[in-house]
Amino acid sequence: MHSYSELTQARTDLALQEEVYRPSAFWAESSEQIVQELEASGIDQFRSLPKALGFFVPTYGSPGNSFSQKQADGLKSWLQHEYGEGKKPNLALEQFLSGSSQALSDYRVLLASDDVNKYPYLHQFTESGVGNPIEQFAFDGRNFSRSSLNYLLGLAMLKKHLQPQDPLRNVLEIGGGFGTLGEILAHSGIKDQRYIDIDIPPTSFVAQYYLTQVLGAKNVIGYSDTKDKTEIRIESLPQASVLCSWQIEKLQGDIDLFVNFISFQEMEPHIVENYLNHVDRLGSRWILLRNMREGKQVKKTHSVGVKTPIKSDDYLAMLPKYELVEKNVFPFGYKTVDGFHSELLLLKRND
Repeated sequence: MHSYSELTQARTDLALQEEVYRPSAFWAESSEQIVQELEASGIDQFRSLPKALGFFVPTYGSPGNSFSQKQADGLKSWLQHEYGEGKKPNLALEQFLSGSSQALSDYRVLLASDDVNKYPYLHQFTESGVGNPIEQFAFDGRNFSRSSLNYLLGLAMLKKHLQPQDPLRNVLEIGGGFGTLGEILAHSGIKDQRYIDIDIPPTSFVAQYYLTQVLGAKNVIGYSDTKDKTEIRIESLPQASVLCSWQIEKLQGDIDLFVNFISFQEMEPHIVENYLNHVDRLGSRWILLRNMREGKQVKKTHSVGVKTPIKSDDYLAMLPKYELVEKNVFPFGYKTVDGFHSELLLLKRND
């Protein structure tokens, strides 16, 4: 068993916070299970742990493609028996089940859409192997996962609308998974950039670990560094900071870009509205969202879900000081096989 005193302290403090900063219905049970996995297997293995893969480490292959590993192995075994090893049908099935064919499609969109002469630079990024990832793809000598390609495509869309005077020095994210956006921004070529990730523990603790490993301890601060502060000034923060959900109230200063990818759809509307009120308070000039147009599934007795789905129009209604610049499913977002739309929304402050 592994013991993480900082994670334990953060979760103890989490239980004392207002309801809007505690895990939503979608996350309440899974948070406990993720902690158990981390303690049993070690945080250095988090990108290969079942609950992490199901909740904050997205995959193109299993479980993200809805096939279990047992089902995938069974299909490959059957086809190998039918055709023999190494035949074209076997190779095609392997690329589909592993997710490599979909990853390549996303990479092709990135190549076609990214302006390599504009900041933030995306063409210099390659993903680390921290956390023992079970799914990572190499294209042109660089490594990518579903998490990194999701962000890279969103940033490529944003770059179409940026002017040279939009440096994006202060970037705030809520629900940043394991810290991928912070890693991408570290390769962006933008000087004196600050990335701030706000999340609930245990994911905040995982992101702090990941970014510390990737960027170096001197460039990252976490909960133990900030938990006793009554005010957290953005201009005093290092390259990357990971704060717990309730600490957003202590954050002071200005941000250039706010990002939320996928996690708002896993919260109840009043929780999202509270966070967006703080984004407005901090004066973000740009907002980049990726969430399900139709909202997340409703929670049932034996299934994960939300009490009240939040939809694309709800985000727009919560942001009256912002105008919609672009709404996109293709080519930068994704349509699921059962007809749901993972949609990107780009907004700009209008005052």
